[in-house]
Amino acid sequence: MTPRVPRPTPVLERHPSVQSRIMGGALRFTVRPLLHRMPGRPLPIRAARAAIDRAAVLLPTDRRVRVERVRDPQLRSGHVVKAEWVIPDGDHTEDSAILYLHGGGYVVCSPRTHRSLTTRLAVDNAMPVLVPHYRLAPEHPFPAALEDALESYRWLLDRGFTRIVVAGDSAGGHLAASLAAEISRHELAPPAGLVLYSPWVDLSCELSLAEDALVRDPYISPHTARRVARLVTGRHMDPRLALLSLEWSELPPVLIQLGGAEVLRPEGEAFAELLMAAGAPVELQVWPGQMHVFQILNKLLPDADEAMRETSSFIRAVVCGHQPNLTIVA
Repeated sequence: MTPRVPRPTPVLERHPSVQSRIMGGALRFTVRPLLHRMPGRPLPIRAARAAIDRAAVLLPTDRRVRVERVRDPQLRSGHVVKAEWVIPDGDHTEDSAILYLHGGGYVVCSPRTHRSLTTRLAVDNAMPVLVPHYRLAPEHPFPAALEDALESYRWLLDRGFTRIVVAGDSAGGHLAASLAAEISRHELAPPAGLVLYSPWVDLSCELSLAEDALVRDPYISPHTARRVARLVTGRHMDPRLALLSLEWSELPPVLIQLGGAEVLRPEGEAFAELLMAAGAPVELQVWPGQMHVFQILNKLLPDADEAMRETSSFIRAVVCGHQPNLTIVA
């Protein structure tokens, strides 16, 4: 059992905006019931993917970018990197980039569904963002997604990017953390920093099931998460999936942003404590009243806009080789 690490005293207090409270209430009575009945078979899941991709056009994105398609064979491995390359207008850094791993429970979503996040990251930080089309379950259970993420990271290294920030949300946050461990295991150049939005840390869903009775999560059902987790793990649980059981060392600075009203909050807090116990520099931000991956609504919610500005402050610090200010937002 990992000992609990005392957290810093909260130095900032925020209350959810009126817009956030209205959005959370609307999602709780519309989207959550639909997700709770999300199908667990390949054919209906493929239909859900198509519907989500079409609905993604409703989310406003930053237009000060160009999006290029990447389909590039990795000569050393024979693996084909498939991704979106989000490039900000104007000048940008030559050797810095963000590798963004989208969420969606490892079974749905795509680079297109997360452009409101990736375009914002590109513009705010004047850095290109690589967003892999990693393989999805159940057709491709873990570690297919991890293999694709690792090859995408190598793709950036091979092209001279020496300061790379790895970021991800939800299942993509889990994948980003798994990738950081895999980078260390393969003795590759480490990333400059790690950004995790509402990471899905515990695929057993034990922590989220316990939290479900205590919070009113606007749309995440831990029962649905557990059903999806079985599609991701396949018949045999890969030990790299159990983030809370791994040995963590030599990690770069880590930013974890959690919504105070989401059932995944205890997972993110437990992971932050584990990393701090291992000596990693961790900035944990818990945003009161916010839902799962609220940052995706950064063009609509002032809270999400502010969270993205906090992210940029962190990224600018780690890319320049500085230690960010380690605080908790609560």
